[in-house]
Amino acid sequence: MKIDTCIKPPAVNQSGLDTSFSIQGTGFYVPEHVVTNEMLTRDLDTSDEWIREKIGVRERRYLPDDLATSDMCVSASLDAIRDAGISCEEIDAIVLATTTPDHRVPSTALIVKEKLGAKNAIPFDLTQGACAGGIFAILLASHLLQNQMIKNVLVIGAEVLSRSTDPADRATRVYFGDAAGAILLQKTGEDCGLLSWHLDSSLNMAVTIHGAGTAPLPEGADLASSHYIRMNGREVWKVATQKMPDSIRNVVQKAGLQVSDIDHFVMHQANLNIIKEAMRSLDVPLEKTTVTIQEYANTGAASLFSALHHSLTEKAVKQGDYLVISAIGAGFLWGSLCLKYNKNE
Repeated sequence: MKIDTCIKPPAVNQSGLDTSFSIQGTGFYVPEHVVTNEMLTRDLDTSDEWIREKIGVRERRYLPDDLATSDMCVSASLDAIRDAGISCEEIDAIVLATTTPDHRVPSTALIVKEKLGAKNAIPFDLTQGACAGGIFAILLASHLLQNQMIKNVLVIGAEVLSRSTDPADRATRVYFGDAAGAILLQKTGEDCGLLSWHLDSSLNMAVTIHGAGTAPLPEGADLASSHYIRMNGREVWKVATQKMPDSIRNVVQKAGLQVSDIDHFVMHQANLNIIKEAMRSLDVPLEKTTVTIQEYANTGAASLFSALHHSLTEKAVKQGDYLVISAIGAGFLWGSLCLKYNKNE
């Protein structure tokens, strides 16, 4: 008897709620200005070899001084909207994840709404999810789509991290870049969308930006330096390589699947070696994930969207595939989503 290896096992929604949606469009934007490892070595005590070996980055992009986060968001969003085949007026909500808003007030999601002409959209800002912001944004969007009045939700992750890193700090400067990514989620009655999710957190000060808050600045910090990222790389490695694989196993189990059933994995692009270690821990070949960190570095909340956009445009994810998206961010906050991919034709 012939066995059809394309038949996949049934999956169940962990909540029993209708979280069916299609990823109807994607977009991604990076600035034109390329900053190579060699360029950074002119001012930092590091080398191209060390950066490639320890982080897996060849280059990153920096946004020009006369542009802001919202400008990148608009470019990525317009691509996603065109890909989805809808108008800006048809967007019912905008969920924007970023730690680098245009201003503390007003809302950057509102600024994006106005620039797009998305006059019917409800703007939501998620500003402290850091690199895990995309997970929280997609989960929020999936729940918004349960409302009968909401059909299309634009989800954006964007960061201008070049302005959050100290140019003299080799511990952070080499890691980060600027980018924006967007996806258009559309309500559908098809057998697709969010199957399960897992979120967790544990307060840890390994990655901080002390400035712009109400807490007193640490001893020795000044106003300018307090706006820079400070990071304990070893602690990030330890937590990320444990929590991301554990979260993926958790979310796959909740979906009624096995890790081997997952067709593709989209992970936060923090460090190439973290991605490799997570995949090794899951006993999954690296070919089942998409890596963008070499070209863009860690782009925070945008990094999930960069990998997802490339996964879809390069056809690494196909109709009916099971997809896991996972990330960890400063805080620490981490989580995973298990989806069945579909795009309405």
